Amino acid sequence: MSLIPRRFFSLIEGMTDPFAATPPGTPPSRPIAFIVSNMRPFAGVMLIASLVGVGVAVLELGLIWYAGRLVDHMSAGPETIWTDHGVEIALAAMVLLLLRPLVVATNAAILFSGISTNLLTQARWRSHRHLLGQPVSFFQNDFAGRLANRVANVGPAVEDTGFLVFEAFWQAAAFAIATLILLTGMDWRIALPLALWIGAFVGFVLWFAPKSGKTAEKLSHANSRVTARVVDSYSNIETVKLFAHSSREEAFARNAMRRHNLRFGALMRLFANQQATMALFNSAAMAAVIGPALWVWTQSGISVGQVAAAIAMALRLNTMTGWIMWMTVRSFEHVGTIRESLESISVPQTVTDMADSKPLVVGGGAIRIRGLVHHYGKGKGGLAGIDLDIAAGERIGVVGPSGAGKSSLVNLILRLRDFESGAIMIDGQSITDVTQDSLRAQIGMVTQDSSLLHRSVRDNILYGRPSARESEMITAAKKAEAHDFIIGLVDNKGRAGYDALVGERGVRLSGGQRQRVALARVILKDAPILILDEATSALDSEVEAAIRDTLYGMMEGKTVIAIAHRLSTIAQMDRVIVLDNGLVAEHGSHSQLLAKNGLYARFWARQSGGFIGLDA
Repeated sequence: MSLIPRRFFSLIEGMTDPFAATPPGTPPSRPIAFIVSNMRPFAGVMLIASLVGVGVAVLELGLIWYAGRLVDHMSAGPETIWTDHGVEIALAAMVLLLLRPLVVATNAAILFSGISTNLLTQARWRSHRHLLGQPVSFFQNDFAGRLANRVANVGPAVEDTGFLVFEAFWQAAAFAIATLILLTGMDWRIALPLALWIGAFVGFVLWFAPKSGKTAEKLSHANSRVTARVVDSYSNIETVKLFAHSSREEAFARNAMRRHNLRFGALMRLFANQQATMALFNSAAMAAVIGPALWVWTQSGISVGQVAAAIAMALRLNTMTGWIMWMTVRSFEHVGTIRESLESISVPQTVTDMADSKPLVVGGGAIRIRGLVHHYGKGKGGLAGIDLDIAAGERIGVVGPSGAGKSSLVNLILRLRDFESGAIMIDGQSITDVTQDSLRAQIGMVTQDSSLLHRSVRDNILYGRPSARESEMITAAKKAEAHDFIIGLVDNKGRAGYDALVGERGVRLSGGQRQRVALARVILKDAPILILDEATSALDSEVEAAIRDTLYGMMEGKTVIAIAHRLSTIAQMDRVIVLDNGLVAEHGSHSQLLAKNGLYARFWARQSGGFIGLDA
């Protein structure tokens, strides 16, 4: 049975949309600013929470105050209590049994459903969405486990901080202020010592909490390091087993866990000292209220009931101080966690769409490259000034030794990085003037190491074109010589065929199987520009021969850029581009380049089994 109507929950939850449009630009790099930016959409909910929170505090104090008043009524004797105060007591009972539960329930619904439910999700969503916009190099330079840990942790930290602002601090402040007002109404000599104690308590909290926050931030760093190292070992478990390095991985993780243990121990020592100090503060709180109240009573300044109420207020403050201290420490811990997470989350995106970017419109798929320079910010390596024209529908092969700039060229065409100078035009449109998504939607690419999503085979192939029909997906799989092995797949949950999960990065499949699923995905995408980066490197000769016709079929009517060390796979291209030291060293057809007897001819002469001698 639900005491709160479901419709009320839906109303409160619907006041904010955690997946609404995120603010433009980089998330704030300071924890408080980050929290505030996430709480702005909750302005309406927070206003209601503020008002209801004051109501809860006033009702709690009112009950204590009325308990003292009831003591005074009882002091007059039982004979007249019901005749003189019966109606008043009945009204107090109604407040206790009806109004108080209603206000407390409303407060809980607003805090849990109005703030917590959506604030956690919103903080994670905004952080994840910003990270998705980072270039590939951003993820290559960090642990995936650490990035995921930071996105996962920032949500609960922001949510709990927002929750505590109203559930703990706002209500406690309202209760403390109302208590001082009520005690002042009894006698200012009772209120003054309490006011001084409250000031001392706030000062202690503001001194202690930042110390715990800094310690908690170090703990958060240590926790992320543990997660990153453990995930790294699990993600590369095959390498760990093949090189018999289980003990090395144990030491790698143990080092991070030992540091985490030290950080955690330091935080626990702080908490132990905090508990000891709070015991002293709580005793002082009792003395600060009860002593003056008894003294004023002896001077006939207040009644017995008022003394009882003052003592009850002191006891309530006594229980609240430990709670407030703990909540404050938690808040500073969250600030430390958020600060650590923002080291990744608040990093500006380096590859972005211009404000007036338009979708790329591809006709034939002609590519024109002028003065292309990219040295990865190092002043050397990469590309040193390439001029290249690829006609619409032309198929070119790109060869060269390691470090010649082949992958750099492809990454820049896909705008996975931004070049330092020069221009890349597709059908007359600069790739920096069009949206990244529209650019990549017009390019199909199969890489040397095609990783798959930890989803079903169906999901992985349909990633190429989610709107494709089942029959189109199966046709693509057959063209990639993948259908026969797919229908025989069964995962550990009994899901079979196209419904079988492939494992993280496709680990349940062999390298050749992963490559064929990746080929099926690109076949289904059917983009007008096709890039093959060692697309058949993971296939054995028999399978490669079987799908060679499929590859050439894929190329029909498309602009093709094929990178290969196995020269036999590109010998039939319309033209071959030879890169060396970031420049175009040679270009022409296979026969023309052999006739030149230059770099390509030497590659051809040195290859064994169709591979370039990269180190020759």
